Amino acid sequence: MTKRIFQASGSDGVSESIGFLLIFTLMMAGIGLVTLYGYPMLMQQQTSADEQIMEKNMIVLQNDVKSLAYKTVPYKETSLKIGGGVLTVYNSLHTPPSSTITIRDGSGAIVEDFKSGDLTYDSASTNTEVSLQNGAVVKRQNLGSVMLAEPRWFYDGQTKTMVINLVNLTSNGLMAKHGIGTVQMALGETRFDDHVPLNDIYIDYTYDPDRDYSTAWDNYFRNTLGMTQIPATEPLRTYKFPPTSRLVIKQYEVIIRSL
Repeated sequence: MTKRIFQASGSDGVSESIGFLLIFTLMMAGIGLVTLYGYPMLMQQQTSADEQIMEKNMIVLQNDVKSLAYKTVPYKETSLKIGGGVLTVYNSLHTPPSSTITIRDGSGAIVEDFKSGDLTYDSASTNTEVSLQNGAVVKRQNLGSVMLAEPRWFYDGQTKTMVINLVNLTSNGLMAKHGIGTVQMALGETRFDDHVPLNDIYIDYTYDPDRDYSTAWDNYFRNTLGMTQIPATEPLRTYKFPPTSRLVIKQYEVIIRSL
């Protein structure tokens, strides 16, 4: 009987090695592409999600301020998640105010001089801020700003009455929070002033150049309230009220006890 002996060719092992190397190379290339392009996109989406969440949180806090100021609720407490950045209280008594609002008549007599404190979310990865100030929620990114929720100011053209509600956020000092926080607010002092102007009324809005929300407030003054801008030297912006026979100014102090 004849025995047949078959020997494996060495080329079969070489082919398997080459196939393994090709598959391994493709896998590593895929991982590299995902790391190079996919991860930054994922982080960008996460950052965008954090900012959108904080925008909604700021509107919730604005509603808390409204409850304190306009519904005379003595105390409000809201728990929220602060992701991708830091939430900070800037007290107008301890730090440079985000803005100064001066209301005066045509003779130059000052009717009201108001400095605002604010509650600001500062994103850690982008040049974006969302701020609760003067009763409004405004967002600043790069060189521009937009108002996300308006304050409770209004003008009645029939009676020519302008009503301005000024909300000042105060605290015992500088506060900052990251992660899970609870914002505790209480209503402080309130004040009500009713004026009958004898001539034109002007508002001087002075902003902090390092935290510039002037574009958002400019749009609100001119487009929503119908004011006329008067030339002034930056960072001062001056606006003339529409014809006003009665000016009502209400001031509310909201004390932030903790974050």
